[in-house]
Amino acid sequence: MSRRIHLALHPYGVGGPGQHGLWKDPSVAKNASIDINYYIQQAQAAEHALFDALFVVDSQFINSTYPAHYLNRLEPLTLLSAVATHTRHIGLVATASSTYNSPFNLARRFASLDLISGGRAGWNVVTSFDTGTSKNFGLDEHLDYATRYGRALEFVQVARGLWDSYEDDAFPADVERNLFLDPERLHALDHQGEHFKVAGPLNVSRSSQGQPVIFQAGVSAEGRDLAARVAEGRDLAARVAEGIYAPGGTLEQAQEYYADIKKRTAAHGRDPDHIKVFIHGGPVVGSTDEEARRREREIFEEDNDFERNLALLGRSFGAYDFSVHDLDAPFPDVAHLAEKGGRTGAAQIIERAREQKLTLRQVAEGANAFRQSPFVGAPDTVADTIEKWFDAGTLDGINLAFRNNDDLNLFVDGVVPLLQKRGLFRTEYDADTLRGNLGLPIPANRHTRERELAGG
Repeated sequence: MSRRIHLALHPYGVGGPGQHGLWKDPSVAKNASIDINYYIQQAQAAEHALFDALFVVDSQFINSTYPAHYLNRLEPLTLLSAVATHTRHIGLVATASSTYNSPFNLARRFASLDLISGGRAGWNVVTSFDTGTSKNFGLDEHLDYATRYGRALEFVQVARGLWDSYEDDAFPADVERNLFLDPERLHALDHQGEHFKVAGPLNVSRSSQGQPVIFQAGVSAEGRDLAARVAEGRDLAARVAEGIYAPGGTLEQAQEYYADIKKRTAAHGRDPDHIKVFIHGGPVVGSTDEEARRREREIFEEDNDFERNLALLGRSFGAYDFSVHDLDAPFPDVAHLAEKGGRTGAAQIIERAREQKLTLRQVAEGANAFRQSPFVGAPDTVADTIEKWFDAGTLDGINLAFRNNDDLNLFVDGVVPLLQKRGLFRTEYDADTLRGNLGLPIPANRHTRERELAGG
């Protein structure tokens, strides 16, 4: 089967970063971010269009300057468990922090979603860069960058080990033998590492896809290694990430990132085809290229609020309040805040400000300046661009975000059929599981593999 594009849907609710004014749109319900019916309808529309997954972002800290969607939204695993009962094929990917969760509890919750959905769960592993989150979990300070990534790697190793607690044939439920569980197929983990001590076993069995699919947003060198690294220890086949949410950028930047991820994956002894790179896409589709470009500019103008943009700039520095500084003075020395925030993005902002001798106002305006998306135009133009980027080796899939249902429908009705006609997108689902539709293998249970290798 030839290589095909994967599509995921990222609902905005009442408006995330860069969409601050979305809640004012009369077509968007003011309670969309806490209305389960909104998410069910989004998931069903995406499933009707044969999308691979519904992707739900999350964070556990806010202040009043945060985007409207962040201020009042549902917890992802609870949300997706409800969506699972109203869908059959689409994958359900939840964001959850490895810094502010415990491995046993989170592994159990994801395993439960995987069973509820029939093998469609995915976990977007984040380390949290909102420094204020620490104070919601009894910590005075956010963990430093290296500690967060080291903890994330061990967290995923522990979760994968817990997901293998039961072998697939652990429950014979044999009435005649009075044997519900075969105790030889149940395994404790007994993990003792740098960050965690977890005994196990987990009290949830594996789903039809074996384990939830691991996603990760990797931008920095550490993030890219986390995304491509083989877990150490006895489970040499365990994968840290099977899907990547990539930063995008220009075609050349996306090519460099894609090639780097695939190279790192191969260097760790993994099949590069078993890690799928998704870039972010916010398509705007119109009847003509001119109409779509005009609408894209209108959307930017609607959301281009300087105070909101200044607050958004602060998120890269741990929700720092830049309003305390003189806007027309040189960009302040805040390098010390980057280590516990979004280090890579913050470092780029600092370097640009220093090299160009920018004021705080200029940095805030530049960080949120209008940047034309490549995926804007009439349906054939958008389809052409997607095909060009796909063939150029920039992506395996696109994580799509639309302002409202009208924009989603314009893409589904106008662009998707063109991609299908060109053989770039499926015309029916390949499987009932997220792994199956992404073309990812089912991970063998480590204990079953060990038994087979031992000839048992």
